[in-house]
Amino acid sequence: MQLSRPARRALLVVHVAVSVSWLGLTAGLLALSLTGFTTGSPETAAVAYRAMKIFADWLIVPVALVSLVSGLVLSLGTHWGLIRHRWVAVKFWLTVLTTALSVFALRPGIDHLAAQAAAGHPAPDVNLLVAPAVATAAYLFMTAISVLKPWGPTQRGRRLRAARSTAARERRGARTG
Repeated sequence: MQLSRPARRALLVVHVAVSVSWLGLTAGLLALSLTGFTTGSPETAAVAYRAMKIFADWLIVPVALVSLVSGLVLSLGTHWGLIRHRWVAVKFWLTVLTTALSVFALRPGIDHLAAQAAAGHPAPDVNLLVAPAVATAAYLFMTAISVLKPWGPTQRGRRLRAARSTAARERRGARTG
């Protein structure tokens, strides 16, 4: 089932806006984590970690889920399909993986770090420096493949394309014959 043009365009705007927001969110988390990790001031580290918690509490889960769901609906409601093109499948699975890691690893790690900071003992954690860096790289990669659309169709996509071409030739032949 194909989305109507207005629905597809509206959903595409939502998906791009939320996905870019997710990239910006992780870049902000990376900057805050880097600040907390490298500062010599326990007060500055505590403020950075508490700011990370605000982002984690209010933005990470909704942004990740809206990006995942809007991308899924777009892939299923357009000619791109979910498993017709390799770049779509790679982007989908990376989004599922990064969403799960954000919800089940990054957010709890930020909560723990913020709790330590609130108790007056901010303890820098290299994992919370690496996680936003890897996430930012993943989102940049997903952005690149969304624009470049590399790797061509999957085997299923090639079969569907061949079947459509055969059906179109048969229709043209029936009209001219």
